[in-house]
Amino acid sequence: MKTLGIIPARYASTRFPGKPLADLNGKTLIQRVYERVVAAPALDAVIIATDDQRIYDHVLDFGGKAQMTSSDHQSGTDRCAEVAHAFPEYEVVLNIQGDEPFLAYEQIDRVAQPLHSGRAEIATLAMPIVDSSDLFNPNAVKVVFDAQNLALYFSRSPIPYLRGLPEAEWLAQACHFRHIGLYGYLRSTLLEIAPLPIAGLEKLEALEQLRWLYHGKSIHVAITDRAIIGVDTPEDLEKAKALLGDLW
Repeated sequence: MKTLGIIPARYASTRFPGKPLADLNGKTLIQRVYERVVAAPALDAVIIATDDQRIYDHVLDFGGKAQMTSSDHQSGTDRCAEVAHAFPEYEVVLNIQGDEPFLAYEQIDRVAQPLHSGRAEIATLAMPIVDSSDLFNPNAVKVVFDAQNLALYFSRSPIPYLRGLPEAEWLAQACHFRHIGLYGYLRSTLLEIAPLPIAGLEKLEALEQLRWLYHGKSIHVAITDRAIIGVDTPEDLEKAKALLGDLW
């Protein structure tokens, strides 16, 4: 099964306008991500999906592949679906965040594997929570899954809830997992879920993946012990510059 990696990239950002074109030690952030991902053994091809001419032109300038997409998309999933329409030869599609220049090849592979083996229609990543600040942070999405690692629910609240125990003991008494936003889909499933109507749970939690669960789609949750370091703010960019200098 051929696998296509798609990197959605928007210029507009509330916290960091122009983020894809920000300089990261001599190359733009989007170039760093593309060059990192394009070398991943699990991917047969990589393309950047954008609605901004500046990003599109820049990607072509450094030798990458890009496709212009509609500016009306509400999510990266929708943008990936538009690109996937044009590439029927790829049976598996990975949605890769354009602000994660340190993504590990192993993590990409762990998301692709259950799709290739037929264990799920959609796959994603999670990692054990080790800091209570993450457990009770609504911006850190939590996930619980069954014995086959299929997601049961995603929430901004701590799940599972440990009844009868003080919150200070929750991490010591049970495993909690933080969701990481790397997604893989069977192409046929991606094209099916993109036009689905918003579900009530999705609206309440503001989590797109709850729409897919609501409509009966299986989501395999692969586990990683390595945190994904993203660049959400200019402060994060400075941290990435220091880390990049240490690694390379």
